Amino acid sequence: MILAEGLYATTDGKTAHGLVRKSLRYKIVGVIDSTLAGRDAGEVLDGKPRGIKIYASLREALREHPEAKWLIIGVATPGGVLPPHYREIVREAIQSGLGVVSGLHEFLSDDPELSRLAREKGVEIVDVRKIYYNMRIFYTGRIREVRALRTVVIGTDSAVGKRTVALMLADELNARGVKATFVGTGQTAWMQGAKHVLVLDSVINDFVPGVLEYTVWRAYVEEKPQVIVVPGQGSLLHPVFPGSYEILNLLKPEVTILQHAPARRTFDGFPEYPIPPLEKYLKLVELLTDRPVFAITLNTENLSRDEVARVKEELEREYGIPVVVPLEEGVGRIVDLMLERFPQLRVGAWARTSSASTA
Repeated sequence: MILAEGLYATTDGKTAHGLVRKSLRYKIVGVIDSTLAGRDAGEVLDGKPRGIKIYASLREALREHPEAKWLIIGVATPGGVLPPHYREIVREAIQSGLGVVSGLHEFLSDDPELSRLAREKGVEIVDVRKIYYNMRIFYTGRIREVRALRTVVIGTDSAVGKRTVALMLADELNARGVKATFVGTGQTAWMQGAKHVLVLDSVINDFVPGVLEYTVWRAYVEEKPQVIVVPGQGSLLHPVFPGSYEILNLLKPEVTILQHAPARRTFDGFPEYPIPPLEKYLKLVELLTDRPVFAITLNTENLSRDEVARVKEELEREYGIPVVVPLEEGVGRIVDLMLERFPQLRVGAWARTSSASTA
């Protein structure tokens, strides 16, 4: 059961959004948000019903789903703190015999009252960021051993859809017979069940390159993929949530996808900061990776269909690269271009290369 009270229809509900779209670790049976009670969570999210109902309360949800085992905190709040009115719902969940999963910076397992109650009820509180909090892996240079094509999805803002596009790319590549491995970089990816993941903003800064390198290297060694797909964090030019620099700088991806929400004029949640022009991001990516942005993907929030079509056409004409609306048309055009530009990804070519390497 996902707790997103009052926030499911906002960008703060991005953890809930990711879990509604895809979860291999948990079977999602409901979302709690009294402001949207009775609706389908998928329909609210992107117009695609997923059979996941939104409930007014935990009590109501448990009446229909007494089999539920976990309450997942489905929001990512500024500063990563538990909203005050969520505390009573978390307490109610523990008293009802549910474990609690949280990706917040505030560790619920360190809360004396909640941890005592969890012990008494015999349930677990899982703070996802805590799993990575003490990782101390320094850079070794083994990233040079990774021969897979590196693809990174960054964004012009935080909470803009980077992880969703990255997952769609990995799924589309695999569906085409191109072995792709997704490497998550945040707490939601862990909750979704990503096999290879780090929570980048839980790692001490000095160790971020080393933990990132190790996670990508391990994914390459264990999975032997042709492509590794990594979502960015925050935004390169975000004054409060700067992110993705380490990912681009270390991985030097051959393919960088830029996710953009054209209707946003200021950074999400920070109206005092205008979003810089798209050109700045394009130039910055090329400076960091020595390669131009491969494609632009669009988050269409607050745009009409006509506006989306116009923006898409204008951007393609101006920058000469594919502009794709993933939630409407998929990411097939991007994969088509990857197969065209990187012929080693074709199944036969990969098989020959792999055999020669083995020999």
